[in-house]
Amino acid sequence: MKRFVISAMLMVGFAVSVMAQTDAKARAILAEVSKKYRSYDVIKTDFTFTLENPQAKLKDTQTGTLYAKAKSNKYKVVLKSQELISDGKNQWTYSKADREVQLSEVDNSLNALNPAQIFTMYEKGFKYFYSGEKRVNNRSVHVIDLTPTDIKRSFFKVRLNIDKITKRISNAVIFDKNGNRYTYLIRTFTPNVKIPESIFAFDAKKYPGVEVVDLR
Repeated sequence: MKRFVISAMLMVGFAVSVMAQTDAKARAILAEVSKKYRSYDVIKTDFTFTLENPQAKLKDTQTGTLYAKAKSNKYKVVLKSQELISDGKNQWTYSKADREVQLSEVDNSLNALNPAQIFTMYEKGFKYFYSGEKRVNNRSVHVIDLTPTDIKRSFFKVRLNIDKITKRISNAVIFDKNGNRYTYLIRTFTPNVKIPESIFAFDAKKYPGVEVVDLR
């Protein structure tokens, strides 16, 4: 019995040691990702967004384009049905079918998520664990799992695929507590694109007939 207890203690000690090592590896990889991303000015990505809920037999896929200022919270997301625009303080949500724009203050809480945050969301409020390496489309990627430190958040895990060569996030999957799974697949990534600063604010003159609802 004593030998069993000692063996169990050794196994637990080994597991803790491995966990510490994998945490350190995940931290080092994510630090490289942050450094690379924040070295850019404006990035442009074409992405595919998929919402799945196996229990509800739901699956919806959209494609979109994201423009983001890497050193600020400014972004513009263009989807088929809507556009999301932020100047860092205000956010405009434009519904193309309703021809309506809702203007609100940017939600900087940890519960807020938008496509632009996929590249930096891991920097605050998460524990991270290295889950291994795999091949995706003939490229090697690191797999890192994130768990929020705040158990009240609406999701319980985020899985990132990080390209070993480019040190960029190529895929992110968010698992929420309602059984929904949100997948962002980065199809193209173009750093330092040249665009006017005005793209990060809603210009009503370019959207004639669209109603602006101020919710601030």
